[in-house]
Amino acid sequence: MDPFASQAERQWTGPFCFVQAADPQLGLMKSWRIGDKVGGGDEWEEEVVLTKQAVAGVNQLRPRPRFMVLCGDLVHAMPGTEFRAAQERDLKEALSGTDPSIPLVFVSGNHDLDQVPTPSTVEQYCRVWGDDYFSFWVGGVFCLVLNSQLYFNASACPQQKEAQETWLEAQLSRASSPKPKHILVFQHIPLYVKSPDEQDEYFNLPQEVRQNLMERFKRAGVTAIFSGHYHRNAGGCHDGLDMVVTSAIGCQLGDDTHGVRLVAVTADAVVHRYFSLEQLGQRGVDEELRKMLQAC
Repeated sequence: MDPFASQAERQWTGPFCFVQAADPQLGLMKSWRIGDKVGGGDEWEEEVVLTKQAVAGVNQLRPRPRFMVLCGDLVHAMPGTEFRAAQERDLKEALSGTDPSIPLVFVSGNHDLDQVPTPSTVEQYCRVWGDDYFSFWVGGVFCLVLNSQLYFNASACPQQKEAQETWLEAQLSRASSPKPKHILVFQHIPLYVKSPDEQDEYFNLPQEVRQNLMERFKRAGVTAIFSGHYHRNAGGCHDGLDMVVTSAIGCQLGDDTHGVRLVAVTADAVVHRYFSLEQLGQRGVDEELRKMLQAC
């Protein structure tokens, strides 16, 4: 049963919070440590422990989050490779302890679909984790989940890219009935890491695609885009559009530590803060969350 299917979710009923996480990526930590990013992902107990720690911390939060979204790279093993099924199985087991009142929302990443996705890899992902793009309402807020890999390289699945584009345009045009308090977008690859005019690289979307999406999101009234992929905290707000890049539950590639982002949604703003997994389990985080909900 879809927890957000009720028409009542289209109505604003007051401030709420949710959790955004990214890149549990079971198998990357050892792979990165030994310098074998292709064949070294044969151990992932570290990521399982971290994921369970995140779940335990989220379960303790009061007020209770309306949902937790995982913004891609759920596992490290690419589709069709040796450790894929075992990593997916162990991630599902690690997440199974999430309180049933906190729905999980899954977003596809490049490791979930392959760097150049195909109709087969997209179908495999959907069979295990659910649709690769979809929308939902929660508490008067309209949420869009996108398959960002189709914007990065859809050369092997142009029909899937065209289908998502048609769907997205329809979703953005319908977002005014009823008018949401906010529109939020969730995807794996950020539009940009630090600046909208930065050069194309592995960690962002190509400039032409980036500018097109930014213009469409601004016209539609999108408040924020939440992403992962960078394994560091980054992003920025430009022309009223907040590009939120959240570091990883799993392997860190910068100076951040394993953590998740708590997001408070009020009538006037969407405010957020990254918490380490250690902070998440400490007393005081609930008070910080309440302050965020009262910030605007």
